[in-house]
Amino acid sequence: MRDNAIQEARSDLAAVFRWTARLNMHESVANHFSLAVDDGARQFLINPNGRHFSTIRASELILLDADDPHTMDRPDAPDPTAWGLHGGVHRACPHAKCVMHVHSIYATVLACLADSRLPAIDQNSAMFFNRHVVDDGYGGMALGDEGARCATLLADPKMTTLVMGNHGVLVIGQTVAETFHRLYYFERAAETYIKALQTGQPLRVMPDAIAEKTAQEWEDYPGFAEAHLREIKAILRDEGADFEA
Repeated sequence: MRDNAIQEARSDLAAVFRWTARLNMHESVANHFSLAVDDGARQFLINPNGRHFSTIRASELILLDADDPHTMDRPDAPDPTAWGLHGGVHRACPHAKCVMHVHSIYATVLACLADSRLPAIDQNSAMFFNRHVVDDGYGGMALGDEGARCATLLADPKMTTLVMGNHGVLVIGQTVAETFHRLYYFERAAETYIKALQTGQPLRVMPDAIAEKTAQEWEDYPGFAEAHLREIKAILRDEGADFEA
C-alpha cells in the first residue's frame, strides 16, 4: 500500500475497534483485528497488547511481519495469542487480507453448542450459507501450533467465517469494511438463531437453493459494507472521537 492508503487503513481499523466496543462485541483487553498492508499479506497491522478497543488510535496500531521469528522479543510485542492466531492466518491464507477475532456473546454461545453450524433461517444468516466452517478441535489458547491449526480451516477462500468451537468467532475478508460488516452480521444472525432456539418452536429453514441465492445477492450488493464503515466513521468524527490520531 502507498503511505496514504496505509493511513486510511489505520483509520478504518481504529474506527471499527471503537465501534466493536460500543456494540459490546469485545472482551476485556483481549481479541484482535489485523490488516495486511503488503501484496503478499505477510506484513500486517494489529492492535497493541493490553489495550481496550474503545481507546485504540490509528497511530498506535503496530506493524508486524508474519515471517519474523523474533516478533515476541520486540518491546512492543503483541499479545501471544494474537501473534499465534493472526500470524498463523496471514502466513497460511494470503486471501485473508483482514482478520477479525472476537468472543462476542451470541457467536460464542453458538460456538458452545454441540452443533455450531448456523442454519439459514433469515436473510442475515443466509449470508453465511456454505461460507462458514466449524472448528471442532479446540486445543487450548491460540498459541503457536493451535493458531496454525485454526488457520488451515480457512484454506478455502469461500469460507469467510470460522466458528471456533469452545472459543469464539474469526472472520476474514479483503478490506476492513468487508470484514467488519461480515463480523457484525454474523453476530446479528447468531443472536436471531439463539433466540429462535429459545422459543422451542420449529425453525423455518430456507431451502438450500434460496439460501445460496440470498448469499450471492449479499455478495453482489453494491457498496453496502463501505457505506456501513463510512457512517461509523462519520458518527465518531461528529462526536469528536480521537480514533484517527
